[in-house]
Amino acid sequence: MDAGEIKKLLLSNDPEFWSCLKTLTGSARDFEELFLLSSLRKKAHARKLENPNVTAKKIRLAIVGGYSLYPLHELIEHLCEVDGLPVELWQGDYDNYISEIMDDDSELYTFTPHVVFILPAERRCTYTGHLTDPRELQQAEAQRAVDGVLDLARKVNEKTRAEVITTNFMLPARHDLGAFRSRTLGSDWSFRKWVNLELGLNAPSFLNICDWEFLANRLGGIAARDERSWFESKQPCSSALLVELAREAANLIAALKRAPKKVLVLDLDNTLWGGVLADDGLEGIELGDTSPRGEAFKAFQKYIASLKQRGVLLAVCSKNDLAKAQEPFQKHPEMVLRLDDIVSFKANWEPKSENIRAMAPELNLGLDSFVFVDDNPAEIEIVRQFAPEVTTILLGPDPSDYVTQLADCRLFEPRNITAEDAERTNQYRSDAQRKALEATVTDMASYLESLEMESVMSEFVPVDVPRLSQLINKSNQFNLTTHRRSEAEVIAVMNDKNFAGFSVRLKDRFGDHGLISIIIGEKVGDTMKIDTWLMSCRVLKRGVEKEVLNELARLAKLKNCTRLEGVYLPTSKNEMVRDFYGKMGFTLTAESETKREFELKLENFQPATTKIKIVRRAYEPS
Repeated sequence: MDAGEIKKLLLSNDPEFWSCLKTLTGSARDFEELFLLSSLRKKAHARKLENPNVTAKKIRLAIVGGYSLYPLHELIEHLCEVDGLPVELWQGDYDNYISEIMDDDSELYTFTPHVVFILPAERRCTYTGHLTDPRELQQAEAQRAVDGVLDLARKVNEKTRAEVITTNFMLPARHDLGAFRSRTLGSDWSFRKWVNLELGLNAPSFLNICDWEFLANRLGGIAARDERSWFESKQPCSSALLVELAREAANLIAALKRAPKKVLVLDLDNTLWGGVLADDGLEGIELGDTSPRGEAFKAFQKYIASLKQRGVLLAVCSKNDLAKAQEPFQKHPEMVLRLDDIVSFKANWEPKSENIRAMAPELNLGLDSFVFVDDNPAEIEIVRQFAPEVTTILLGPDPSDYVTQLADCRLFEPRNITAEDAERTNQYRSDAQRKALEATVTDMASYLESLEMESVMSEFVPVDVPRLSQLINKSNQFNLTTHRRSEAEVIAVMNDKNFAGFSVRLKDRFGDHGLISIIIGEKVGDTMKIDTWLMSCRVLKRGVEKEVLNELARLAKLKNCTRLEGVYLPTSKNEMVRDFYGKMGFTLTAESETKREFELKLENFQPATTKIKIVRRAYEPS
């Protein structure tokens, strides 16, 4: 497919135009090519050719900065739409971003954006004194530059509750000052490096850093700049870097609405080690520091182990005998990954697509949470055809490229990393122990009592905001409304007295489940409307949902509410909770294809009794 062929699809009003546009956009790295594709997209809209891939409501995106924002805003708009997240744009004037943000009556605030993208002017990030000034003076000015960007971001967030994205600053790429550039904080090189570092380390939860320094470094310092374009049209960088900047901004916007993938499913032979275990034996596979290929496979395992520390679950899917496949994990001295690192190990002769499908209910996760990597094109194609929800990565022939392929796939990038992420594999292993106990007990009440469960119910607190937003944006199955919320929106709920938001943690004698449920209610008159009720499927049928309703009713009464009102909004993934409110004692009051409405009058509500010890924690603002 090329530009000529996609134009033919457009002229014939063929709906296939949109999928081809997405494919070509994904591979386009040249500015002219990407800009042409954006133009074709706009022509398709003019011809009223409906895009079937866009189902989400438009995100209101404001872009302000110290540069000319055309054509950057068009590239971002194009990239967001082909990714299924259309945007409604508002762009500020050239280098008027400080006034636009500080003026309470600015059109920026009339626009009521969901996301604001700030590009602070590079020329304002420079030391104005002398290179020989004391370090304390230079550092103080650098801190003022950091504070200036952070203050703008806070102002925007306070006025709009929007998520804020800001670029940091490109570094110089010329030989000015020579080696002395790194011996003084007064050089643009050192000054901007310091500002960039402090900006990232001090960014509040609602602020996302679009790492311009990294993007320019990745492309090459000289290639990243175009001085003529700056003088002629106030472009911030070269056209090549402009494409990468637009892609990064679109990726950050998408990350606000979508969770990263959760499970990495690994082939074994020629993926985790070189050679075929069944043919070469434990001693014959390539793995370790005795050969370049063996060292590359070991490096790949080390990278995979680092993903586990971010909360990614690791699984194995191999055409092999189970005992044989597990042998390297148990006995090979150079093996980085061990059986304890794997939450699901499928080694048999069934199709890999079926094995991966079997993993989903075991882990209580949707197939769209899985990523499968294999060196065999035939196996990749089978999974693509028979488990199309799974994302696949075909590894190349050279294991030295494996880390690069996985690192650049952008499927596992965390917006933040919490302590619970690192413990996720242990949580799933503890689940297996609970299931083993459950299988030996016939009396459910005795089983629940034997778990020795304790739950902490806590009003939203600032330290939990990253984890709260993370869970809100990735929970699909037990989620009554699937309302997504950014960290900024979670903070807004926490600070609004009309809302009651609380989280639920659960632990038992086998381990700590961590944060497993989030509830948000909004007081409207004498009614507490349940905006969000989500829960981890791993803790179903243990009484948690009953205790949640107990707490929700208690908080509603404290706010002088006489009834709870819940709504079920169906999605392709939450059918399991269609009748949840009815089972919890609510009365169905209205029903349509798009929602089911329920109510529970509190005057006759009696709290349920469970086997869970409840601890409550209230948030007291400092």
